[in-house]
Amino acid sequence: MTSGPRSRLLALIGLLLLATATVSAEAEDWRAEQERDRVPRVPGQGFNASFAHYAGYVTVSEERGAALFYWFFEAAQDPGSKPLVLWLNGGPGCSSIAFGLGEEVGPFHVNADGKGVHMNPYSWNKVANILFLDSPVGVGYSYSNTSDDVLRNGDARTAKDSLAFLLKWLERFPQYKGREFYLTGESYAGHYVPQLAQAIKRHHEATGDKSLNLKGYMVGNSLMDDFHDHYGIFQFMWTTGLISDQTYKLLNIFCDFESFVHTSPQCEKILDIASAEAGNIDSYSIFTPTCHASFAASKNKVMKRLHSVGKMGEQYDPCTEKHSIVYFNLPEVQKALHVSPVVGKSKWETCSEVVNTHWGDCERSVLHIYHELIQYGLRIWVFSGDTDAVIPVTSTRYSVDALKLPTVTPWHAWYDDDGEVGGWSQGYKGLTFVTVRGAGHEVPLHRPKQALTLIKSFLAGSPMPVQSNMRSDM
Repeated sequence: MTSGPRSRLLALIGLLLLATATVSAEAEDWRAEQERDRVPRVPGQGFNASFAHYAGYVTVSEERGAALFYWFFEAAQDPGSKPLVLWLNGGPGCSSIAFGLGEEVGPFHVNADGKGVHMNPYSWNKVANILFLDSPVGVGYSYSNTSDDVLRNGDARTAKDSLAFLLKWLERFPQYKGREFYLTGESYAGHYVPQLAQAIKRHHEATGDKSLNLKGYMVGNSLMDDFHDHYGIFQFMWTTGLISDQTYKLLNIFCDFESFVHTSPQCEKILDIASAEAGNIDSYSIFTPTCHASFAASKNKVMKRLHSVGKMGEQYDPCTEKHSIVYFNLPEVQKALHVSPVVGKSKWETCSEVVNTHWGDCERSVLHIYHELIQYGLRIWVFSGDTDAVIPVTSTRYSVDALKLPTVTPWHAWYDDDGEVGGWSQGYKGLTFVTVRGAGHEVPLHRPKQALTLIKSFLAGSPMPVQSNMRSDM
């Protein structure tokens, strides 16, 4: 009579032990995967880092053999309490490792000699756990075993692959499941970021899976709407004195929206005139020096002194991209970052011309996605460096205005920690717009301290600091 209940009890105990063993084995699996991706040090790192970081691949399509490369940095202090932030660069075809990490918001920036790294005192991992992703395939160290895969990229597949990456990455780093999660990026990531946010939203709705606890996104100098982005460029060039009155008038006559996107002979001629009038400047940052040999040589002398303490001064370096090309092509760097030998056989590029040239589907506007995600309740911020002539502040303001959102907080100046005007801001119902004074296309490169204030305010859901927060001695 007692054998039946006892047998059932023993069977139940057996199942519990089996389940415990299975969970333990799964835990060992992800711990082993994390340890495999851990990066103890990188070449030319003459300092100790107080945080852990990991680099490697996540396969996003077994069928295509497509794998995306990531580099992840835990927060400098108390990572368990900090949110998870993804950074994406655009192009399309540009590497988030090259730009976002190597010269903007990452903890390590590449030295002027291209042989090592130094600490970034304004790294965003001071306030968050930061994940950098090279997306789509063919960008940076990301690859596909399907030979023509890099010719088939576009907006839709990039969002799909990036979502697949995030879901699989969380299986490798399950401690971040359910953690507050934010998307950030710049330039063509003005497409990537809202499209990925939309894909995450739809994944939530279709599956009920909330492992990706998306709370909001922030994009800078971002492509938002082809018409308004185009409409603001010529106005910016004229008001900043880059082109003449006559050229401005002719641009508006011969380079209407269709002619600008699919250039006519008349439009090309006047664009050449505009380029000649503007001169040899960096269109991404019109008031800073361009990269030339004499500047790079003098900068290198300064950097030798600064790197002795492992930190870089605030002097602007226009040659940062060249430094990255040297560093990320070093075999010892690729080995330290667990880069696939298949990728190592080809030259690493900051931006892939192949990916850019063969880009497929591209939405003319993402403003409808903004409306959808505002209704979803996401925190949405748009920022703009005001010395960028590629996607200038005028273009972004036209795009934001086109959303027709009610104003909540009128246009006002915000202030940095030194009591200086850091830029201007306006709060709308569902969106915050921020300009960063004196910054170019890559805001954190040109104004790193102000960019750190920006991410702090965004993550806190607080307005940018106003004059009342200035130093008491001002």
